[in-house]
Amino acid sequence: MSHILIVEDEGIIRSALRRLLERNGFQISEAGTVPEARSQLDAHSFDLIISDLRLPGEAGTELINQQTPVLIMTSYASLRSAVDAMKQGAVDYIAKPFDHDEMLTAVNHILSQHRRQKSQEEADQPGTEARDQETSMAGMLGESDLMQAVFQQINKVAPYDCRVLIFGESGTGKELVARALHDLSPRKNAPLISVNCAAIPETLIESELFGHEKGAFTGANTSRNGLIEAADGGSLFLDEIGELPLEAQARLLRVLQEGEIRRLGSVESRKVDVRLLAATHRDIKTLVDQGKFRLDLYYRLNVVELELPCLSERGDDVLLLADFLLNKSCQRLGKPQARFSKSARNALLSYSWPGNVRELENRVERAVILADDTLLHAEDLQLPQANSVKKASFVSSSFTEPKPQSSQFADADHDPAHLPADDLSLEDYFVRFVHENEDQMSETELAKKLGISRKCLWERRQRLGIPRRKSATSK
Repeated sequence: MSHILIVEDEGIIRSALRRLLERNGFQISEAGTVPEARSQLDAHSFDLIISDLRLPGEAGTELINQQTPVLIMTSYASLRSAVDAMKQGAVDYIAKPFDHDEMLTAVNHILSQHRRQKSQEEADQPGTEARDQETSMAGMLGESDLMQAVFQQINKVAPYDCRVLIFGESGTGKELVARALHDLSPRKNAPLISVNCAAIPETLIESELFGHEKGAFTGANTSRNGLIEAADGGSLFLDEIGELPLEAQARLLRVLQEGEIRRLGSVESRKVDVRLLAATHRDIKTLVDQGKFRLDLYYRLNVVELELPCLSERGDDVLLLADFLLNKSCQRLGKPQARFSKSARNALLSYSWPGNVRELENRVERAVILADDTLLHAEDLQLPQANSVKKASFVSSSFTEPKPQSSQFADADHDPAHLPADDLSLEDYFVRFVHENEDQMSETELAKKLGISRKCLWERRQRLGIPRRKSATSK
């Protein structure tokens, strides 16, 4: 159980946050000032500190250290305060008022990153392996039973100099499997040459694979080594081998049978030592029945068969991969670190992912580029199911009178002891602020004060049933 320290001088917020996190399985300690927090830190070990930025005496940033990650809360949500906190070492910030989903998403994301970082630091210590074979291998991530079975197969097969035929839908990571097989083999210091058979024109495929002599065909002005020769001593990965022309298949069969290659236009054969790895998304047996693939080559290739599951079969691996790809995209694009809301995570899990991991990577990168906020919602991913659900809910709300939301802050006299534990919601903070200020502020001013975009303000109004008043609309 993760132990979290909440540092907040407002009792109502501190109590609300404590109850929220305790209901979600976290162990909580509290402090109202930085000195109180230091006393707690001296007495206990914490996995995360959630601290308000503005505290009596010293600012919450004084608690930032290298051992425990700090999430900064601020009701003065400005870019300057957020950037300053991040520069001093805070792992993230969250603007008040915030709702349950935002806070839980931020907490889970930070704790997950911190655990991963600690594991990496432990792995980097002398005498330990750098790879965590239980959850990742050669860039592949997976905690599901299906992926664990794939990792076990790779570990068993990689050390032996045998051929492997990898099956899987497009975008499932077949080339990553080939790289893992190579990196874990005795050939790891030799080259791994990857060839996409579907990407090379049929008239050039034989020349690319087997090489040619000068004058072998029109345009062959010099002799050239083929990719099989380039892989001598290492591994050759033929992706989409089902697209290989029959003539090239016959030549490849000789390489596998005799261990030698003959360039186009040459009468001499040369010995090569290559481990062949192949992959396809097509049914090879069907191609054999159709006369499009040689049966003898199929049996030569298929010493070990390894099948990759599609992304929709991997359960929560979708979220694991999405978080990894989100961090990667933010770093590569130079964007602020983003995270997924609960609605986005639900959309990620419910979508069928016909394009598998490749589609997931593209969707995440597009969301990072186009999103107005660092909290990514389901609509930012532009998934067909998420869009249809959003549209349906919007149409439904057009014909249904929104239910009024009442704040519990006024009724409780700001005393946490009088607040019902099960019904308390940080969303009331947002509701109260909007109700008290929407007559005096425009939507742009409201969004700016709340530290969110106009789009996020509109979405929260829809979700919480807070219609815009005519006086606010006219501004």
